[in-house]
Amino acid sequence: MRVTRIFIFLALVIGLLGCTKEQKTEAPKQEQIMKNLVPAKAEFKGQAFFVELGDLKVNATVDSASKEIVETPKLSGNIKITNTSKDILDIQGVTLEYLDEVGKPIPFKSGDKISKVSSYWQTIKPEKNYEGSIDATIPRAAVKEKDLGKIEINVVYVPTPLKRETLTLPEKIE
Repeated sequence: MRVTRIFIFLALVIGLLGCTKEQKTEAPKQEQIMKNLVPAKAEFKGQAFFVELGDLKVNATVDSASKEIVETPKLSGNIKITNTSKDILDIQGVTLEYLDEVGKPIPFKSGDKISKVSSYWQTIKPEKNYEGSIDATIPRAAVKEKDLGKIEINVVYVPTPLKRETLTLPEKIE
């Protein structure tokens, strides 16, 4: 009887151990890498405005095995544009151009997605500012080969000395 119980117990243990499947967990094939730009803050003065960029970071998706960049990297950060003129500025757009160490543009290669800074701009009154975020792509070559020397900011704006007048028409309803 005791031998039978031991035999049944061993059969159950072997059966349970034999039924468990060894699950292998694979390492992720892609990983997100975030790099800070140095310096992380930049300022420059234009003819009618003052621009501040801050918290600049590059996010890239990299293949874990080959360390190759899989998707077009993204540049993120904050932008603040202050109107230093006496006119109202109607900001039409902001674009970024990436330059290498000697000042030549770093082009996007085929297959790269290109996105601009933002398309949601507003008019800025004198001595007022606009604060927003940067969410743009950056060429793979600028991140991969570490050739990025400068970022050129192109601000397209229309100075509008808007004046409003009110007209009163002497009309009556009879």
